[in-house]
Parts: sequence; C-alpha cells; structure tokens
Amino acid sequence: MPPAASRTIRIGLVQSACTADREANIAQAIAGVAAARADGADVVCLQELFAGEYPCQAEEHDRFAEAESVPGPLTERLAAAAREHQVVLVGSVFERRSHGLFHNTAVVLDTDGSLAGTYRKMHIPDDPHYYEKFYFTPGDTGFVSVPTSQLQVGPLVCWDQWYPEAARLTALAGAEVLFYPTAIGWLDGEEQLHAEQYESWDTMLKSHAIANGVFVVAVNRTGREGPLRFWGASVVYAPNGQRLAVAGHDAPAVLVVDCDLSRIEWSRTRWPFFRDRRIDAYAGLLARWGEA
Repeated sequence: MPPAASRTIRIGLVQSACTADREANIAQAIAGVAAARADGADVVCLQELFAGEYPCQAEEHDRFAEAESVPGPLTERLAAAAREHQVVLVGSVFERRSHGLFHNTAVVLDTDGSLAGTYRKMHIPDDPHYYEKFYFTPGDTGFVSVPTSQLQVGPLVCWDQWYPEAARLTALAGAEVLFYPTAIGWLDGEEQLHAEQYESWDTMLKSHAIANGVFVVAVNRTGREGPLRFWGASVVYAPNGQRLAVAGHDAPAVLVVDCDLSRIEWSRTRWPFFRDRRIDAYAGLLARWGEA
C-alpha cells in the first residue's frame, strides 16, 4: 500500500452562548454553520445540546418536554443546514427514545442531509449542576466511526472526554477525527480550582490525539448560565498533539481549521502505539476494580 496522500479537510467549530430562547439558539447555530462554510469548512461541529440552555443544573421533570425523537424536527433542521451548505454536520440532541427513556445523542448528517449515524453518550455524569443521570440513560450504540462523504467521524460527547477507553475504541473503529460536543464550565465558589480544571480538560484532549494518532475536536459552549460559567476554549489537536486552534473563554466564536488527514499515518508510523498494544494482557480492563 502506498503512503497516505495529503488529504486536507477544513473543520468548523461553532462555539455559542445559549439563552432560554430556543429558536434564537437554533438560529445562531445554523448561522454558525453558514459562517464556517463561507470560510471553506467541509465538516462542522456544534456544541453539546446547542438548542437550549444546559438542562441538567437541577432535577426538573418539566425539562423532559425539551426532548424529541431522532430523527425529528431538530434533526431535520440540521439536515437542511447540512444539505444547503454542503457540509458534514455533527450536532447534539436531547433524544426522546420512548416514554421515560432519554439519551444525550450526537447526530451526524452528511452533505446531502442524510442521517449518516448516531452516537448515544456512554458516560453520564452526576455532579453538582451536572445532574445528567436524572435525565439520560447511558448509551447503547457502543463506540462508533461514522463513514461520511468527507471523512470517518468519531462522535463522542462531553463527559466521554475523560475516558481513554472511549477515545481508543472510537479510533479502533476507524475514526479519523474524534468530535466532542461539550458543555463544561466553572462553578461559582471554586475559583481557586478554575485554572487546574481547565488545564486538566485540555490535557486530556491532547493526550487522546497523541495516544490514538487522530485529530481531536472539542466544541464547548461559552457564557454564564446560573452559577455555571462555561469556559469555551473550543480546540483542535493534531495527531502529534499540536494545538492547531483554540477559541477564547468568554465569547462566541467560529473557527475553521485545516486538518491534513495524512498526518494520522505519519504519527502512527513514528509513534506506533497501536502496533505495540498488548491486547492479550488487557482483560483486567473489564473488571470494575483490581481483580474483582
């Protein structure tokens, strides 16, 4: 097989601040898709649950009314945007699967508007102001690579960012870029931890790129919602850990970044971590703790 030829994909990131006005949130996201495409984007990723304010700061049954089926009205609007602008679009939806059964779901739309694939968030947090276990059932899609007309999309969602297993299995499925729609921020009263929290998050993203020889894209929301200040800083890492672009913490932004996918093979042949994996020795990963 000949060496991988240069294949550059332009990836757009739409970082937004949301309000209680659902229609305005959707409109700004779609405007961000248009702006990214105008700057040459081939693939665009939106932030986690972009259609509304982050719903999980409290356990409120009324919030379930915000959920909808996939495919459904919001997915169709994303499909129309993907088709109009001829981009692959990664979106994030509060999915109503059945009565009392909800997921935090990433949808991948191809350039013709078709639903290329879905991923249901596997790791569900339960922390102060991130009460996602009240709302979301853990996903059952497994870790997937979604083939599209532009590239192999590896959809993951927010809390998945902290799990090397999620990144590794998605890369092993064939993903060329790991996409993380995200809603992560600082909590009032923890100011002494803010720098440490952000740096830990950023380091994890960089490490996934290096360990798996893939591009990593995280699109985080910005702005204040109650006691949470979402820290933005949407970012792209190359397979060798080079930071290609990063947005600011406090303002909406649209970034478009060139990603030469031939760098995947370049990195994996120089740092052959996949080659040297000891798959015969990893059974312990399936245990909850130690040898139990």
